[in-house]
Amino acid sequence: MKPPPITQNSPFPLPKLKFSPKWIVWAVLGILLLKGATSSFYTVSPESEAVVQRFGKFHAITPPGLHFKLPYGIDRATIVPVRRQLKLEFGFGTDNATNPDQFSDEQALESDMVTGDLNAAQVEWIVQYTISSPRQYLYQFRNPGPTLRDLVESAMCEVIGDRTVDEVLTVGRTEIETSCLARLKTTLTKLNMGVSIDQIQLKNVHPPANVQRAFEEVNRAQQEREQLINEANGQYNQVIPRAKGLANQRISAAEGYAIQRINEAEGDVTRFKELLIQYDKAPAITKQRLYLETMNEVLPNLGSKIIIDEDAKQFLPLMNLNK
Repeated sequence: MKPPPITQNSPFPLPKLKFSPKWIVWAVLGILLLKGATSSFYTVSPESEAVVQRFGKFHAITPPGLHFKLPYGIDRATIVPVRRQLKLEFGFGTDNATNPDQFSDEQALESDMVTGDLNAAQVEWIVQYTISSPRQYLYQFRNPGPTLRDLVESAMCEVIGDRTVDEVLTVGRTEIETSCLARLKTTLTKLNMGVSIDQIQLKNVHPPANVQRAFEEVNRAQQEREQLINEANGQYNQVIPRAKGLANQRISAAEGYAIQRINEAEGDVTRFKELLIQYDKAPAITKQRLYLETMNEVLPNLGSKIIIDEDAKQFLPLMNLNK
């Protein structure tokens, strides 16, 4: 059987709930205490520091770890990653970036630049930086992240505007990075922004799409020119040293031959002087001795010899023609 319905005239009326003001006050106090307890502690990661504000005014900087702060919005803690290297990307963007200021939505406008010779170039670059002073970083500027991006873009535009398009596209990349880094460090030091720039690196640098083919042909011609110059220098370095070595060898040989001839001439002069002295002492004997010495050198080189008296009238009978 179904139970009878409960009505106002039912013998089993519902009990009436009564809320006293005391219980309401205690409930509100409990909620406030619970909210205050949960908002009184904060944790700072090992790579960060917290800037604590009390009633909106700077109060303290806390290191990594678990810390206590006054609840109900009296103290506010802003976590700043001071021990992590942050990155800014210009002209392109990396997905899933942890830094909200890492790239912007106007990447095409950032990459379009004008060089010093009034040519256009598309430049993509990266800036790596660290926050050196969290207090200056938060309080010196209203929006430090976008402000830093504007300063970096301004410095790069100034450096690109001082150079030709050939320097930007080819040989001037390292100089551009160094010059932009120096200008940016000087600016940030004057502004006391609390940021330290570690590195500026150019990524893709290329001309606009409508003239890119012409620039590629120019670069190809320059590369061929450099290749021919290197080949010519190689041949020069191969031929010229060999020719110089051969010339030095022949010069040394000629100098040696000249010294030899001079020494021989001086020796002959000395010998003739000695002979002259002996000749002056005994002309006849000296003359005969010289004649005999000369014959002694000449006659062995003549081969077979026939010596006859000057009074002989017949020669053939004396010869043995069979031999």
